[in-house]
Amino acid sequence: MDDSDGFTSLPRGRHHLSRAQVSASQRDRMLQGMTQAVGEKGYARTTVADVLKRARVSRETFYEHFADKQACFLAAYQAAADRIIGEVNDALAASGEPVMQRLEHALGAYLRELAADAAAARTFLLEVYAAGPAAAALRVTVQRGFVDIVDGLLGEDERFRALPDPEFACRMLVGGIASLVTGMVAMGQHSALPGLRKPILAHVRSLLT
Repeated sequence: MDDSDGFTSLPRGRHHLSRAQVSASQRDRMLQGMTQAVGEKGYARTTVADVLKRARVSRETFYEHFADKQACFLAAYQAAADRIIGEVNDALAASGEPVMQRLEHALGAYLRELAADAAAARTFLLEVYAAGPAAAALRVTVQRGFVDIVDGLLGEDERFRALPDPEFACRMLVGGIASLVTGMVAMGQHSALPGLRKPILAHVRSLLT
């Protein structure tokens, strides 16, 4: 069942869920609770108690899953990254379409995911910098994953392969997109993120021509 805050809770009363299913539900709610709390209060002001309140779990349950607040944040960040990368890969899966059309689908999926949830966008684009070196390192790793995806796609075009350093061009492209998106979220303009798709695609076309 869904609570008013959008979290999926366990059924009331007796249920037939396994211990693993109960644990997975609790973990998911805590990740959602962390995302929501940080989006509302910022990482520094968010406490474990804020997560417990939103996830409706005990402090004992929290520490069965996570060593501390930062560990929970890192897990929430990774879960969000995995979800967005999954959406991007699904958008790229259309067979037989030209490279630029598939890039358009993937970029649109990425921007829509961020635009759909202001709290999540702030949490993972802005507040990640407040969560310490481990969070910064994870962000770099995630961004490298996006570089690999874009490099693999654009590398199918011989014009892109002819660039002096295609991999570096991908790093510049992904880094530029990240900077544009982060700036808009910082200004409270997350709902306008899909509008970046057209000018970004125009820039990529200019690289190829």
